[in-house]
Amino acid sequence: MHVGLNAHLLSFGTSYRGAGISRYIRNLLPALRQEGDNTYSVYLGDRDYPPEFSPDAHFRLRFSRLPTGNPSVRIIWEQLVAPLVIAAQGVQVLHSLGYVQPLAARYRSVVTFHDLSYVLYPDSFNVANRAYLRFFSRWTARRADRLIAVSENTKQDLMRLLATPADKVDVVPHGIEEVFRPFPQEEVETFRRQKGLPERFLLFLGTIEPRKNLETLVEAYALLRAAGLPHALVIAGARGWQFEGVFAKVEQLGLSGSVLFPGYVPYSEQPLWYNAADLFVYPSLYEGFGFPPLEAMACGAPVVASRTSSLPEVVGDAGLLCDPHSAEALADAVRRALTEPDLRQHLAAAGLARAGLFSWRQAAKRTAEVYAKAVYGTSLERASA
Repeated sequence: MHVGLNAHLLSFGTSYRGAGISRYIRNLLPALRQEGDNTYSVYLGDRDYPPEFSPDAHFRLRFSRLPTGNPSVRIIWEQLVAPLVIAAQGVQVLHSLGYVQPLAARYRSVVTFHDLSYVLYPDSFNVANRAYLRFFSRWTARRADRLIAVSENTKQDLMRLLATPADKVDVVPHGIEEVFRPFPQEEVETFRRQKGLPERFLLFLGTIEPRKNLETLVEAYALLRAAGLPHALVIAGARGWQFEGVFAKVEQLGLSGSVLFPGYVPYSEQPLWYNAADLFVYPSLYEGFGFPPLEAMACGAPVVASRTSSLPEVVGDAGLLCDPHSAEALADAVRRALTEPDLRQHLAAAGLARAGLFSWRQAAKRTAEVYAKAVYGTSLERASA
């Protein structure tokens, strides 16, 4: 097949733009080129590509002259330019890697849905972005030949919120990069000293925003401190939106000396933060997939996470899951993970094993099978048979 990949949401930089959907694209595409005999046309805006994106006869990079790093310009390219360019190049199926396909598409299409947070948590998006996603994603869900959901929970959201037929959606979970692994203790201690980190601490890593439920985490931490917990709490990540309540809660509970906010953590440093932590805590209310708990498990850190949305699919029985609306339940799970040696050892070992089940190679294989369904109505194995 000749597959087109709309990768204009991809950023090769080291800023926050390289996270989320961009990270999905950056890992999936090099794995896809190893799958089968497909030819890929990759539509990009960022020209500063790394070696794993080096083009060849079956992996062609096609750059836009428009500055599609600007969201408004990207939408113009997506809706007006892409239908003409892609059709002229003989693409059989276009994979739109983030929610929306061109209205005027005249070829088979596959679209990845990462979550439906713009429907469930509309206040997290500006008015224009929310309106664009709500209209175009609903239309896309109806018109696309196949949809990819990154978790079973996201599939259920598509069925419930966008009335998508179950047999139109394939669940393809993300993989985990090899950089997320246990590091030598000496390297971890050197990193701890360089960053001035406390000897014992709990870690949250992610965007500081209401959906991450960090005010409940601070309340749970206050209960633990009152019971004599010596650990600090590190809330690492960029400030997103409506973050003021978290800082106010820390002040209100008199925890300013114990709760640290180091800010945005570059991707290259994240494995060391997970390695340095005694426990990773992720009380998020909603995730389409949830990278951070998987990353922490891959680094050997015990995990406490919410029993909501996709997180049970990712964590499984390799972490402690609790009600994110209860500070008491969250505090009890953290206490158990820190004070019960057998449980702690089990969580660390089970987390490593669980993380090993997620690979980008497997994600690419399953994604290529979805292309075959879109073009042939069945998998390549059945078509060839």
